[in-house]
Amino acid sequence: MVVDGFPEVAEEGVDRLFHALADTTRRDIVRRCVRGDLSVSRLAEAYPMSFAAVQKHVAVLERAGLVVKQRRGREQLVRTDPDAVGRARQALDALEAAWRGRVDRMSHLLAQEADSDTHDPTEGQI
Repeated sequence: MVVDGFPEVAEEGVDRLFHALADTTRRDIVRRCVRGDLSVSRLAEAYPMSFAAVQKHVAVLERAGLVVKQRRGREQLVRTDPDAVGRARQALDALEAAWRGRVDRMSHLLAQEADSDTHDPTEGQI
């Protein structure tokens, strides 16, 4: 779906962003990494799943631009990209603005229709 006021070229990025945020584990990883860089192995300790599964979650977040991985020695450190939250907010703001505009236009049309229904067409005739 293309939303008025939101660039069509950004749709794929928005899809990746919200796909990544749709998962509880991935949202938790983002929250944990906001506090500071964490290694993938340290993250894996926090979840009842395999190391490989946590790596896959981190990869989804990285493709969406929500986290950045950086190799430091033998470890892969993960940190949240603070601008990513802003991009999510901008996407939601664009959706909200589009729908508010549509609702306002519908309200205006309904008000016009109600006004024309209450107007007596014989009024003013002799």
